[in-house]
Amino acid sequence: MIARQWHGRVRAADADAYHTYLLRSGLPDYRRTPGNRGVQVLRRQEADVTHYLLTTLWDSWASIQAFAGEDVTRARYYPEDKRYLLELEPTVTHFEVLDAGSDEPAAGEDP
Repeated sequence: MIARQWHGRVRAADADAYHTYLLRSGLPDYRRTPGNRGVQVLRRQEADVTHYLLTTLWDSWASIQAFAGEDVTRARYYPEDKRYLLELEPTVTHFEVLDAGSDEPAAGEDP
C-alpha cells in the first residue's frame, strides 16, 4: 500500500468553506478511483492560516496514476482551488505503508 500526502494552506476565514469544498470535490473523486483505500483530512490552525494535510491510501502506483495522471508526483487541483488556496504547491509526497493500523496487511505481508 502507498500513502500519498498533499498539503495546502488557506486563510483561516476560509477554513470551513474549503473543507465543505473538499467534501464535494476532491474527496469523492479520491474515493471513486479504483484502488483508493481511504482518505484522511487533517487540519491545523496557525495564526491566520489554516493548513490542510490530505493523506490518501492506494493499492498500487497504477491506481495513483489513474487518479493523478502520468506524473504521480504532481499535485492535482480542482477548479475552485485557486479561490481558496494561498499557493498551489506543485508536488505531493508518497510513502510506503508499513502498518495501516488495522487488519489490512502491511507491506510485504500476504493478505
